[in-house]
Amino acid sequence: MRGDPDNPARPVAGTSLCALDEIPSPGSKGFRFREGEALFAGFVVRQGERLVGYVDSCPHAGWPLAGFAGRYLTRENDYILCAGHGALFQIDGGACVAGPCPGQALTAWPVAVRDGQVVTA
Repeated sequence: MRGDPDNPARPVAGTSLCALDEIPSPGSKGFRFREGEALFAGFVVRQGERLVGYVDSCPHAGWPLAGFAGRYLTRENDYILCAGHGALFQIDGGACVAGPCPGQALTAWPVAVRDGQVVTA
């Protein structure tokens, strides 16, 4: 059983994603889940021991944020970047601060660390 009736591929709370050490600090890592034809994409941003997770979908265009490079953060690691059109989002809260989506924000994907593992919350 998956965690969202609207997207059966979304993993349930407590699903292990990776070891915390697999995400650089500062840094990010994307995750994909498939259930039949449904696909769920999310990513986690790490800054020290602090983690935030978001659904990997630009609120303006609906496409994945990282593009072919697989990178979610700016070079300075201070904003989340949409590779498709350069929109910038705050790491805390996911609000758009530059680009074609003012007033919009990324959709949160709750994550936590348990026993050194990043898990869905």
